[in-house]
Amino acid sequence: MKVNGTQYRSLWWDAELNCLQIIDQRWLPHKFKTQPVRTMQEFADAIVEMRVRGAPLIGATAAYGVALAMANDPSDANLDAAWTFLEKTRPTAINLRWALNRCRTALKLLPVEARAATALQLAHDISDEDVEINRRIGENGLKLIRDIAAQKPDGEPVRLLTHCNAGWIATVDWGTATSPMYQAHDAGIPLHIWVDETRPRNQGALTSWELGSHGVPHTYVTDNAGGHLMQHGLVDMVIVGTDRTTRRGDVCNKIGTYLKALAARDNNVPFYVALPSPTIDWSVSDGVSEIPIEERSERETTHIQGKSDEGAIGVVQVTPDGTSGGNPAFDVTPNRLVTGLITERGICEASSEGLAGLFPEMAQAAE
Repeated sequence: MKVNGTQYRSLWWDAELNCLQIIDQRWLPHKFKTQPVRTMQEFADAIVEMRVRGAPLIGATAAYGVALAMANDPSDANLDAAWTFLEKTRPTAINLRWALNRCRTALKLLPVEARAATALQLAHDISDEDVEINRRIGENGLKLIRDIAAQKPDGEPVRLLTHCNAGWIATVDWGTATSPMYQAHDAGIPLHIWVDETRPRNQGALTSWELGSHGVPHTYVTDNAGGHLMQHGLVDMVIVGTDRTTRRGDVCNKIGTYLKALAARDNNVPFYVALPSPTIDWSVSDGVSEIPIEERSERETTHIQGKSDEGAIGVVQVTPDGTSGGNPAFDVTPNRLVTGLITERGICEASSEGLAGLFPEMAQAAE
């Protein structure tokens, strides 16, 4: 996607500097900054501090971290140490472990002298594959938007609601939930996107920044406005992303997603999840009981970053002194509340049968 007319991915390999470059998302939407990542500690910090965020992007970043580790020391011991060091950075998003496992499994089959070059190429491959997966998710989701648009009076927009940021800066490019939006907009279908603020980190502001840069009409709303909008017939479909999806179709996404799904069910609004296949955890069935939910710093709930009327970016406290904050970062939406899963291979129902039908080789391998 483009930022100020320049094509960007969320991360890219800088051959001249021989290091990874990332968009430092802590400063968005107010400032656009890029940053080189040169050490293993910087890789861990980038993930933990959410300089990079979103399950697919975390996985791609971790793959480049393994490549750095192999360039420094390609031994089995260092490969295992890099896996352990990076795996503990974020517990919920499954793409992190998926990418680390893929790298370790492939590299352990090779002689140590071949590992550095292969690890870097594998990180490139994981990034390129993510772009293509998300592009195809967009193509499949576009069909749903076209169907809704065909039933609308001429000129009336298809109204979509999304939660958190499942956009191109949460992936390597295109995004998951936003990919159908971008492709529909580019196809000339009138759209209006309701963007949840997504407290406590206000990641909806990132979605607004993305959509605005691409020219997609949107409105930024409070997290609790979604049910009201649905009650009044102002939402045609909900599309969200996912950080981990179980083999039966339970969806773990940013905190507040479950409430959107409940409101959608009560108001007969279709609730779809944009699902890249690396985000499926075939080892887990019951998402509520089995998926570990990351508990982040209470400071994220008691303080907020923003821009003053004078243009200064700063952090302010929003709670009384001494008030503690709870900060579960994700929740789980049971499959019964999910209308369908939009994957790179097509759309299926949120069930074991639906996922196995699209990804039979993955389902069989997990048995």
